[in-house]
Amino acid sequence: LLVVGLVAVCTSGASASIIIDTVSVGNPGNAPDTRYDAVGFGAVGYTFNMGRYEVTAGQYTAFLNAVAASDTYGLYNANMGSIPSFGVNIQRAGSSGSYTYSVAADWADRPVNYVSWGDSARFANWMHNGQPTGAQNLSTTEDGSYFLNGATSDAAQIAVTRKPSATWVIPSEDEWYKAAYHKNDGMTGSYWDYPTGTNALPSNVLSNPDPGNNANYYNDNGYTIGNAYYTIGSPYYRTQVGDFENSDSPYGTFDQGGNVWEWNQAILFGSYRGWRGGSFGNGDYGLHASYRYLYDFPSGESNIVGFRV
Repeated sequence: LLVVGLVAVCTSGASASIIIDTVSVGNPGNAPDTRYDAVGFGAVGYTFNMGRYEVTAGQYTAFLNAVAASDTYGLYNANMGSIPSFGVNIQRAGSSGSYTYSVAADWADRPVNYVSWGDSARFANWMHNGQPTGAQNLSTTEDGSYFLNGATSDAAQIAVTRKPSATWVIPSEDEWYKAAYHKNDGMTGSYWDYPTGTNALPSNVLSNPDPGNNANYYNDNGYTIGNAYYTIGSPYYRTQVGDFENSDSPYGTFDQGGNVWEWNQAILFGSYRGWRGGSFGNGDYGLHASYRYLYDFPSGESNIVGFRV
């Protein structure tokens, strides 16, 4: 299962359970998209569930409250709480051993950022293990879908693989690509250029109701489509997940184009983990199916990168 959903109660310092919202990505055995790469992307031989939304600040706050009273492996980045640094207003209080975390209601449903690939894998393990509360160890964050066991260096995280028994995971690049771009029309190799179900460049305008084919990205394309520069400005910059209610992919996922780049499992050039999808701070190029080569070391944490599971 590659699933994520909205959190029920996460604005206080107490941990909270997460409500799952998923979409089914079917048509197993579909052909890859070879328009922009000879090998192609998007061929998946099984049905899976993908998170409808990116992991939110509220969900991640619940995770922190469950396992990061001491935060052995640095799941919290202080920039998460810094609005001038484009954080998501997740605040930490107390001292090591009794840390608590909170996020304001108007930030809770925006995608989390400043998360590494390893943070994302630890979140997936926590979900795999049933959202337990306790120290960061083999029963909470260090084993489950991935055997991390304290892996924090880039080399150690590159060596981590998805276990055969995995349930909640970081999407493979093919899984991510299929959920975003495949036309959901059987076992075909038919794909859209944008994850809003179209080959036409999306606008970056947020309006109510959403007319469709919109996304949150930085419009530096001559301003011929949508707003000049940001979809929304300070302090949020990121829209709430699903705000573009009529701009979902053919499988029903939201924001696979824009808002924040999303980690996937790809290993690029032997040392990096892949990103896909574009962000609020980058131009429209990142939304396009052809754009692959944006990546970071797996320990990297940035204000433009989040994840879905």
